[in-house]
Amino acid sequence: MRREFLHAAKGKKAVRPGLVLQARSGLAPADSCRAGFTATKKIGGAVQRNRAKRRLREAARLLLPLYGQAGVDYVFIARATTGARDWPHLLDDVKSALLTLARPASGGRTDEPQDTRPGAHGR
Repeated sequence: MRREFLHAAKGKKAVRPGLVLQARSGLAPADSCRAGFTATKKIGGAVQRNRAKRRLREAARLLLPLYGQAGVDYVFIARATTGARDWPHLLDDVKSALLTLARPASGGRTDEPQDTRPGAHGR
Protein backbone atom coordinates (compact mmCIF):
# COMPACT_ATOMS: atom_id res chain seq x y z
CA MET A 1 0.00 0.00 0.00
CA ARG A 2 2.70 2.49 0.97
CA ARG A 3 4.48 1.67 -2.28
CA GLU A 4 1.47 2.85 -4.30
CA PHE A 5 1.24 6.10 -2.31
CA LEU A 6 4.93 6.79 -2.88
CA HIS A 7 4.52 5.96 -6.58
CA ALA A 8 1.69 8.52 -6.91
CA ALA A 9 3.73 11.13 -5.01
CA LYS A 10 6.24 11.12 -7.88
CA GLY A 11 3.53 11.96 -10.42
CA LYS A 12 1.52 15.08 -11.17
CA LYS A 13 -0.02 17.17 -8.41
CA ALA A 14 -2.90 19.63 -8.22
CA VAL A 15 -3.28 21.86 -5.16
CA ARG A 16 -6.66 23.33 -4.30
CA PRO A 17 -7.98 25.04 -1.15
CA GLY A 18 -9.77 21.87 -0.04
CA LEU A 19 -7.25 19.20 -0.98
CA VAL A 20 -4.07 18.16 -2.70
CA LEU A 21 -4.53 15.56 -5.42
CA GLN A 22 -1.67 13.45 -6.75
CA ALA A 23 -1.94 11.22 -9.81
CA ARG A 24 0.34 8.83 -11.61
CA SER A 25 -0.27 6.03 -14.07
CA GLY A 26 1.57 2.75 -14.16
CA LEU A 27 0.41 0.58 -11.26
CA ALA A 28 -3.37 0.82 -11.58
CA PRO A 29 -5.30 -1.65 -13.76
CA ALA A 30 -5.63 -0.31 -17.31
CA ASP A 31 -9.43 -0.44 -17.25
CA SER A 32 -10.04 1.42 -13.96
CA CYS A 33 -8.57 3.99 -11.62
CA ARG A 34 -7.68 3.60 -7.97
CA ALA A 35 -7.90 6.11 -5.14
CA GLY A 36 -6.19 6.44 -1.78
CA PHE A 37 -6.91 8.93 0.97
CA THR A 38 -4.68 10.41 3.63
CA ALA A 39 -4.74 13.09 6.30
CA THR A 40 -1.73 13.96 8.41
CA LYS A 41 -1.77 14.89 12.08
CA LYS A 42 -1.44 18.54 11.00
CA ILE A 43 -5.16 18.33 10.17
CA GLY A 44 -6.04 17.72 13.81
CA GLY A 45 -7.08 14.82 15.98
CA ALA A 46 -8.50 11.52 14.78
CA VAL A 47 -12.03 12.92 14.56
CA GLN A 48 -10.98 15.77 12.24
CA ARG A 49 -8.77 13.50 10.12
CA ASN A 50 -11.51 10.89 9.72
CA ARG A 51 -14.10 13.53 8.81
CA ALA A 52 -11.80 14.99 6.17
CA LYS A 53 -11.10 11.55 4.68
CA ARG A 54 -14.82 10.63 4.67
CA ARG A 55 -15.61 13.83 2.78
CA LEU A 56 -12.83 13.16 0.25
CA ARG A 57 -14.02 9.56 -0.22
CA GLU A 58 -17.55 10.73 -0.97
CA ALA A 59 -16.33 13.39 -3.39
CA ALA A 60 -14.17 10.79 -5.13
CA ARG A 61 -17.09 8.35 -5.29
CA LEU A 62 -19.16 10.98 -7.07
CA LEU A 63 -16.54 12.48 -9.37
CA LEU A 64 -13.96 9.81 -10.26
CA PRO A 65 -16.40 7.95 -12.54
CA LEU A 66 -16.98 11.21 -14.43
CA TYR A 67 -13.51 12.80 -14.49
CA GLY A 68 -11.00 10.14 -13.44
CA GLN A 69 -8.72 8.49 -15.99
CA ALA A 70 -8.45 4.74 -16.38
CA GLY A 71 -5.08 3.33 -15.42
CA VAL A 72 -4.30 6.14 -12.98
CA ASP A 73 -3.69 6.01 -9.23
CA TYR A 74 -5.02 9.02 -7.34
CA VAL A 75 -4.07 10.08 -3.82
CA PHE A 76 -6.40 12.54 -2.13
CA ILE A 77 -4.60 14.45 0.62
CA ALA A 78 -6.69 16.38 3.13
CA ARG A 79 -5.77 19.94 4.01
CA ALA A 80 -6.64 21.89 7.14
CA THR A 81 -9.74 23.28 5.40
CA THR A 82 -11.07 19.97 4.05
CA GLY A 83 -13.30 19.08 7.00
CA ALA A 84 -15.01 22.47 7.22
CA ARG A 85 -15.09 23.48 3.54
CA ASP A 86 -18.57 23.98 2.09
CA TRP A 87 -19.58 20.81 0.27
CA PRO A 88 -20.17 22.47 -3.14
CA HIS A 89 -16.77 24.18 -2.92
CA LEU A 90 -15.05 20.91 -1.99
CA LEU A 91 -16.70 19.20 -4.97
CA ASP A 92 -15.51 22.05 -7.20
CA ASP A 93 -11.98 21.64 -5.82
CA VAL A 94 -11.96 17.90 -6.55
CA LYS A 95 -13.44 18.35 -10.03
CA SER A 96 -10.99 21.11 -10.89
CA ALA A 97 -8.02 19.06 -9.66
CA LEU A 98 -9.13 15.99 -11.63
CA LEU A 99 -9.57 18.04 -14.81
CA THR A 100 -6.17 19.69 -14.35
CA LEU A 101 -4.45 16.33 -13.90
CA ALA A 102 -6.23 14.94 -16.97
CA ARG A 103 -4.66 17.60 -19.21
CA PRO A 104 -1.61 16.54 -21.16
CA ALA A 105 1.65 17.93 -19.84
CA SER A 106 2.92 20.98 -21.64
CA GLY A 107 6.06 23.04 -21.48
CA GLY A 108 4.40 25.91 -19.63
CA ARG A 109 1.99 26.20 -16.76
CA THR A 110 -1.46 24.88 -17.63
CA ASP A 111 -3.35 27.16 -15.28
CA GLU A 112 -2.28 30.40 -16.96
CA PRO A 113 -4.84 32.04 -19.24
CA GLN A 114 -3.91 31.98 -22.89
CA ASP A 115 -3.79 35.18 -24.93
CA THR A 116 -5.96 34.43 -27.97
CA ARG A 117 -5.81 37.86 -29.57
CA PRO A 118 -4.68 37.92 -33.18
CA GLY A 119 -0.95 38.52 -33.40
CA ALA A 120 -0.40 37.64 -29.73
CA HIS A 121 1.67 34.55 -30.53
CA GLY A 122 5.15 34.52 -29.10
CA ARG A 123 4.34 36.91 -26.25
